Amino acid sequence: MPMPDSFLSRRRALVALGAATLAPWALTGCDQTPPFVGIDITGADYATGFDLLDHNGQRRTLKDFEGKVVVVFFGFTQCPDVCPTSLGEMAQAKALLGEQGERLQGLFISVDPERDTPEIMREYMANFDPGFLALHAPLDQLPDVAKSFKIYYKKVDGQTATSYTMDHSAGSYVYDTRGRIRLYHRYGSGAEALASDVKRLLAEG
Repeated sequence: MPMPDSFLSRRRALVALGAATLAPWALTGCDQTPPFVGIDITGADYATGFDLLDHNGQRRTLKDFEGKVVVVFFGFTQCPDVCPTSLGEMAQAKALLGEQGERLQGLFISVDPERDTPEIMREYMANFDPGFLALHAPLDQLPDVAKSFKIYYKKVDGQTATSYTMDHSAGSYVYDTRGRIRLYHRYGSGAEALASDVKRLLAEG
């Protein structure tokens, strides 16, 4: 038995309304790119660069690493846990990237220039990856460098003049292949999270 025209018209109207409601959502869902794991700080007016000597005595800026994703972490070589954990995760992320791993550049900026000599930093970085570099900010320049990255650090006195420790910020900054600041990774995010974000930045070219 044929359906009344009024019923068919009403059903067509409901189908059309449903399609109109669904279509924008569907298109948006298809076009959306999954968010980074780290905090997206693209366009930030801090952590925009550096001009420091590495542990080999070579002057370094972000331009030296064009074509690579750069990860910068602040710490000190006598750090008992946070620093070795973060640098270890950086090395693991590089391994997870496989052949693309050579395009991940790890950089470690010391907040303890009094004890972290180039020789000590060179030996320290060799424990994680031979391609990673430590950068040295002289004691009188360190406050400005830390401020430009919004990094907190403070000397905590020990029982002797040389047994002090350092409190410091524990996150990492990530730059794309053109040297632009893009992400902030909180301490403990993990190697897989870092590798995922580095791979995405490398794909951007």
